[in-house]
Amino acid sequence: MTKQIRAFWLLAAALTLTLFAAPASAHPHMWVTYEMTVTYDKGTVTGVDHVWSFDDAYAAMALEGLDTNNDGKYDQHELEPLLKVNMDGLKEFNYFTVAKLGEEQLNFSPPEKARLDYTNGVLHLSFHLPLVKPVLADAEGLTIAVFDPSYFIDFEPEKTDAVKLASAPSGCSATILDPDAEKQDEQAKKLGAAMAQQFGAGSVGFGSYKTIAVSCKKL
Repeated sequence: MTKQIRAFWLLAAALTLTLFAAPASAHPHMWVTYEMTVTYDKGTVTGVDHVWSFDDAYAAMALEGLDTNNDGKYDQHELEPLLKVNMDGLKEFNYFTVAKLGEEQLNFSPPEKARLDYTNGVLHLSFHLPLVKPVLADAEGLTIAVFDPSYFIDFEPEKTDAVKLASAPSGCSATILDPDAEKQDEQAKKLGAAMAQQFGAGSVGFGSYKTIAVSCKKL
């Protein structure tokens, strides 16, 4: 097997290993920082846009042998096989994205506009996940989380401006609930306490994973 083919399967192999990792003793082998844009249309939440940035070690291994014209850059043609493997592998894990409306888990349609880019020394994966059924913008209890329950891959929001809203009605906001933070702002505390009481501290995003709570003021 050539280095190029091995590189194509690096993420697929990592994803497979998440099935066997023990959550209690797991530690991350890959690191991903993410930006998320919650998309709206006609007063409803329609999905999320993801931008994931991979750690340097994974990027170096994954890109090995892909610069076929030796120009020091990676165009879309060169990145296409790696993109396909990434998206095919992520499908089995629901793209590590969980959306809930109260206790109900929401379903996503297949991803759209998937793309890999290597810019400023960072490998980025971007794609859009549309909700099968859009959710009213002012519906209560909408949360979105990006995480690997096995902790083989560590997902962390970007340090600044990690969550955006696109075409949202006025009065909408997104709050990152961080269960490990020593101090949260007052809104996050109130949202966290209310959701923990309603759904239990073991619900998605509580106790282990950061969760994005999305809300809009009722008119």
